[in-house]
Amino acid sequence: MSGNIRNIRECHPPPPPPHFLIRSVLLCFLLIVFLAVPVQSQTATPTAPARLTNPTSVSACGLPTTWAQFNGSATVTTFNMTADCIFNSWATQGGIFAFLYFSAGEFTINGNGHSIIGPDNSSVIVVQNAGTVLNLNDVTIQGSGGVSTTVAADTSATLNISNVIFRNNTAVGAIVLGNSNAQITLENVQFLDNRRTGSNGDIVRVSAAGSSIVITNGAFRRNAASGNVLGARDGGAMRLEGCMVFDSNTQLDDTTPLSNQGASGTGSTLTDNSSPASCPKPKKKKEVPTAVPTATPRPQIAATHVALQAATGATFRTAFGLDSGVHFRQLDGAGIGIQSIIDAGFLEAFDVYGYVEQGVEVCFPQIGRVIFLDARTSPRAITALESTVVNGQTCVSINSPGSLVLLPN
Repeated sequence: MSGNIRNIRECHPPPPPPHFLIRSVLLCFLLIVFLAVPVQSQTATPTAPARLTNPTSVSACGLPTTWAQFNGSATVTTFNMTADCIFNSWATQGGIFAFLYFSAGEFTINGNGHSIIGPDNSSVIVVQNAGTVLNLNDVTIQGSGGVSTTVAADTSATLNISNVIFRNNTAVGAIVLGNSNAQITLENVQFLDNRRTGSNGDIVRVSAAGSSIVITNGAFRRNAASGNVLGARDGGAMRLEGCMVFDSNTQLDDTTPLSNQGASGTGSTLTDNSSPASCPKPKKKKEVPTAVPTATPRPQIAATHVALQAATGATFRTAFGLDSGVHFRQLDGAGIGIQSIIDAGFLEAFDVYGYVEQGVEVCFPQIGRVIFLDARTSPRAITALESTVVNGQTCVSINSPGSLVLLPN
């Protein structure tokens, strides 16, 4: 019995003094709390994904869609886009706000009519350092923004931009920036509905002595900024060539007109060699033949098509040959007759009539999207057509008469 009593007392010792009990309860409470906290909660800030250096594979769209840096050791130097690429937001990496950062070597991105979309808080492309060259062709860049510039060349880099549309980008910095001895050429470019939110800002800007931007054939529509559409600053040089179109650009209040160009700072120059005479002129609308049986020889129909192709760069095909009774004519804004389409900045338009039911293919000489104005309805019904891009041309097929209008992507 005495042994059993001793064992019970060991399992249930006499109550400790009050102060000892309080300390024990507190210690147990803290231990329970510590064990209950999930391990992952101890990491408060997520780690940014590592920037890829010279990746040898790309995503399904034809570009890396994560942070990537390319230098002189890169084995992949030409990128051919096969679909739109979407860049998701992230923070700065190594002081460079860009998803695609080129620091050495020569590279080419062929957009083939597709779009680079985003990111909304970083630059899309930065080219940097002497000897670094990027050729950017046939692509639409849209939806980027945040605290930086959309596309930039810096520190003696070279950036060649051809047949590119910048659309709906919102950035504190310029949409295109050349800085610190950088050399940029832009040819056949469009800047549509962009918004530069930073103070004293230009949509396209060149800064610092030794830097230059040359623009040949540019259209600037419905952009907003606090400076000018085009600006040469701090010793930079800008030169304009060919056809320049400025339409409905405003200050950030969206009502006050925005100046087309300006220069400030010692040594800054903006030379305007552009001329309205360089802009394509709408061809005079030809009268449609009356509904009287025509005796127009078939060779003349083919010759008319050949002349139109030579004048516009478009190509035409029909199921039964070009002398089978299909007619083509180029349209200007008045010929299109729909103000919303005219305001959208159409690139080219053709009316197709006659024996269209056999099947007709039209290939425009530019990249864009095509709408069809059906001649069988009044007013003409508007339909978006599926298109394919072949050798830099946008091609569509129809089997009923109407107008084909190429619009920017």
